[in-house]
Amino acid sequence: MTSTGWLGGAAAVATLTFDVDAESPVLAAGARFAHHLSTMSHQAYGPEVGVPRILGMLDELAVPATFFVPGWVARRYPGLTSSIVERGHEVAHHSYAHKAPTSMTGQEERDDFARAMDVFAEQGVEILGHRAAMWGARWQTPQLVAEHGLLYDSSLMADDRPYRIRTAPGDIAELPVHWSLDDWEQYAFLPEPHLGSVIESPVKVLETWRAELDGMRHYGCLFNLCCHPFLSARPGRIMALRRLVEYALECGDVTFMRCGDLARAVLDDEALTARVLPEPPNYP
Repeated sequence: MTSTGWLGGAAAVATLTFDVDAESPVLAAGARFAHHLSTMSHQAYGPEVGVPRILGMLDELAVPATFFVPGWVARRYPGLTSSIVERGHEVAHHSYAHKAPTSMTGQEERDDFARAMDVFAEQGVEILGHRAAMWGARWQTPQLVAEHGLLYDSSLMADDRPYRIRTAPGDIAELPVHWSLDDWEQYAFLPEPHLGSVIESPVKVLETWRAELDGMRHYGCLFNLCCHPFLSARPGRIMALRRLVEYALECGDVTFMRCGDLARAVLDDEALTARVLPEPPNYP
């Protein structure tokens, strides 16, 4: 059932999310890349330069955000999660090793998930939600999220509005994503390992995202923007991101929320009927 209660009277809700992957997606592609100094420095730009720059922008614009952090990254950069939480933002689960669940067995996904949770517990960080690495969720992923007592997942694409998923341990909120609102498809360029081969103009990216926001304001949707600090925090790109946020604020009908706060609103909306995920399709 469709409900607009989660909108809280706004035309659209915007969640600014940042996947702080650092070196993890490169190392997930091959441990040998640890010896590629240039590549490692390219990825380290995210936590070392990008995150502080993003936090400064968020302070200046007074908007909240959610940072999805792999457990391996949180452990490698021990002050990272606290620097985010201390500024009033949310840290969320983004696997341990940034390996897509679809590339692992069910037990490997469980072990990876729990390993990341252990890191956040050691750092005293409350975790409310999860995003699968590479958005590569398995059919068991929503249940795994619920088993760990989390409120939401943000990996699926079945809607452009939040919805509830029924699992055996309990309902979770799904905050859907889409490739059109991911900066990886706009800016990712890395020859080896080949993680992308495009460098778009920030002017074009701003135009694309503004068009998506306007459409979502019209239809009452969730504008769930996914950015990576090693990509979108570079100077010209973060200025485009700033202009996007300023535009949304000027519209006067867009509410910015942390993912955890939105998930609570979705789960509290009794008019939303929980969806039961079907079995994997039997084809052919």
